[in-house]
Amino acid sequence: MPRSVQITKEKILTAALDVLIREGYSAVSIKSIARELNCSTQPIAWQFGNMDNMREALTMEAVTYANKKMMPTSTDCIEAFWQIGYGYINLAFNTPNLFRFVYMGESKNYCRGGFNSFLTDKGNAVLIDKLYPYLNISREQAEMLFQRMIVYTHGMVSLVVAGVLNCTKEQVYSIVKDFGSDLLSLTDTALDIGTVMSNITEV
Repeated sequence: MPRSVQITKEKILTAALDVLIREGYSAVSIKSIARELNCSTQPIAWQFGNMDNMREALTMEAVTYANKKMMPTSTDCIEAFWQIGYGYINLAFNTPNLFRFVYMGESKNYCRGGFNSFLTDKGNAVLIDKLYPYLNISREQAEMLFQRMIVYTHGMVSLVVAGVLNCTKEQVYSIVKDFGSDLLSLTDTALDIGTVMSNITEV
C-alpha cells in the first residue's frame, strides 16, 4: 500500500495525458498508463476504481491543459482576442490527438453546451466587455464577432486534424485573420480595420 500511495492521482493523470497527446485516445488504458509510470496497474485501479472514472478525470485534465494553452497573455483586448484564436490553431497543429479528444467528440464526458456558452465563459465575457468599447460597437456585435470567429476557426482546424485539408499552420493563420477582417467590416466600428489587423502579432 505505501508504494501505491506514492503514485498520486496527479501523477497518473499527467501520465495518461502524455499517452493521449503522444499516441491518441485509443492508446489510453490502465496498462499503458502503468507502463508510462513504470509501475503495476494496482495504483491506478486503487486511485480511480475503474476506467470510466479514469476517463472522466482525464477529460477534465485535458480540458484544463487546452484552456491553459489558449490563455491570452496580452493586456490589449484586440491582441488577446487573436491570441485565443492562434492558441486554438496551435493546439490543433501541435497536439492533434488532444484536440481530437476534447473538441471533436472522442471524449464522451465533455460537452461545452450551446453557442451562448462561448459568451458566458468568465474569461471570454471579460474580454468581450473590453472589446466592444474599444471598437466602439455594441456588445451584441462584439458577441457575434467572438462567436463566429470561434466557430469558423474550429471548422478550419477540425478539417486539418481530420486530414480533409492539407495546409500549414501559417496558411490557417492567414485565412482566419482574413475572415476576422471581413467580420470587422460588417460591424459599426469607425476604426481603420487595416491598421487594427496590422498590429496583430502571430504567436
